[in-house]
Order: sequence, then C-alpha cells, then structure tokens
Amino acid sequence: MTKLQIDLLGTSFTIQANEDSEYLEKLVSYYSRITADIQKTNSIRNPMQIAILSGIMLCDELYKEKENKIALENNTYEPIQLKTEEEVNRKTKEMIDKINKVL
Repeated sequence: MTKLQIDLLGTSFTIQANEDSEYLEKLVSYYSRITADIQKTNSIRNPMQIAILSGIMLCDELYKEKENKIALENNTYEPIQLKTEEEVNRKTKEMIDKINKVL
C-alpha cells in the first residue's frame, strides 16, 4: 500500500492506494497540469469550479479514448489531428467556454 501526499488547489491531504508511488505521482502531476491549464485559459479562481472543470475535461478525454477504441475494434477509426499547441489551446478554451455557459 502506497501513501501519497497531495497538495492541489489550496488543499492538502494524504491518500493510500494499491498502485506504486511513481504511477500515483504521474496521475497527480497530470491532473495538476490540467488544473493549471484551466487557470491560465480562464478567469476561474474558485478551486471547486477548477476541480469540476478538470474532472469534466478528464471525462471528455476518457470518453473520446473509449470511442476511439470501439472505432478501432470496428475498423471505423478516424483520428482527430490537432497539429499545433495553439490549436489544442484553442479547442480547450472553446470547451471551457461552453462549460462556463452552462455553469
């Protein structure tokens, strides 16, 4: 059982998991990058809203990966090509703007 100290969005706590510490640190680092991107591309400062948007973005990423896996299995896969970091940032901002309208 691995313990990991997490310090994100103004809160700090320790978790225990069956995964190794390197893997857990990668997950937390990835989530931290997502929250940082949301803070950069938007004026949201409320930690709860940032956490929710980060979760939605991760769900979006997971859902698309599952859809791609199904498409690959059915031989209907057509990858989305984002060519530049600028394009990725633009798409991310568009998604955040749509979410903000709902909130």
